[in-house]
Amino acid sequence: MTTHATSSVAGSIGALTGLRVLDLTRVLAGPWCTQTLADLGADVIKIERPGAGDDTRHWGPPYARDANGEETREAAYFLAVNRNKRSVTLDLASPEGQALVRQLVPQCDVLVENYKVGDMARYGLDPDSLRALNPGLVYCSITGFGQTGPYAPRAGYDFIVQGMAGFMSVTGERDDLPGGGPQKAGVAIADLATGAHAVIAILAALRHRDRTGEGQHIDMSLLDVQVSLMANMASNYLATDRAPKRWGNAHPNIVPYQVFEVSDGWVIVACGNDHQFGKLVEAGSRRELAFDARFSTNPARVRHRDELVAELESMMRQRSRSDWIATLEAIGVPCGPINDLADVFADPQVIARQMRLDLPHPTAGQVSVPASALKLSATPVSYRIAPPLLGQHTEEVLKELAGQSDADLAALKARSII
Repeated sequence: MTTHATSSVAGSIGALTGLRVLDLTRVLAGPWCTQTLADLGADVIKIERPGAGDDTRHWGPPYARDANGEETREAAYFLAVNRNKRSVTLDLASPEGQALVRQLVPQCDVLVENYKVGDMARYGLDPDSLRALNPGLVYCSITGFGQTGPYAPRAGYDFIVQGMAGFMSVTGERDDLPGGGPQKAGVAIADLATGAHAVIAILAALRHRDRTGEGQHIDMSLLDVQVSLMANMASNYLATDRAPKRWGNAHPNIVPYQVFEVSDGWVIVACGNDHQFGKLVEAGSRRELAFDARFSTNPARVRHRDELVAELESMMRQRSRSDWIATLEAIGVPCGPINDLADVFADPQVIARQMRLDLPHPTAGQVSVPASALKLSATPVSYRIAPPLLGQHTEEVLKELAGQSDADLAALKARSII
């Protein structure tokens, strides 16, 4: 039976229930951070531009479809990173909008923003100004290059950062093979990883605040995060002064440890030792390769990589993907398919882990997005759809937290502040 995650029971208590987050972010890195906090139970108030909202509200197609298969106005991109939030429209460029933010700040635990360096100071919404109003405020800034250094004023985009941080220098096919050259990741890895790192930093800062009462400023940079994610590749370079190169879907130190084309698709084979290699070639009726002096040990296979891979490519093309995977799993040779996303969401393990999230939606009836990967036994993640209406919660939040009356709100609307 197919199982999908659905909206949790209303009123359930999350790990971060009781925390309030003022979300002044848009597009991806910041919203990914604040969505994670919201998934964990925080009350996230998303500030959006009047009349326009987050850029990703308009980044389509694709749009969510209704029960009749017709497109709605809900961009799939926006739905993926803004669930569990309340939407408030506010013109931050206006003195009145800035004053409203200052009224909200004392009621909040965390503020997350991803404006260009210096913008928040020009608005009087910089960390020092706001922590004067709320000394316990955890203020997180997310930018491409951080608040300091020669690149601080630049706009930092994920694609550019993947190149600058060395990621693309080790990603892509070998230069001496067809299609060789640098390649970006298929998802915005620098944005997503920065959002996740921001969550870690915010939780650490909240722990410090709970001990001391003191908030702090978190300076998150896409470039910093992507450089840190180079991990062992960076350490290898720092130890040797030799920059690693691209190996495509192969491994620089282990053979065979790569993708092979089969009769109806692609299969990953990851032989970590000589025994597994012997099992592989025996399964492919090429047992003699395990006794060939060029291939009998991993160091020999690395030295004779191209000769061996040519033999294995011919062997692997003789059978189908499902046949190879069933055979290799049965004999203990690590392997797996190259799935497209249709395969992913039909995969029994993905279904069992409830990684497809189906949520009720007022115009589409139901929308589906990837579920959170966070699984907590005592405080499970709960879900609500990303706010479908721009400014859906403006009056509710400003009455609740900023003490605005109906007359105040009407005046603000008349001047397009909200």
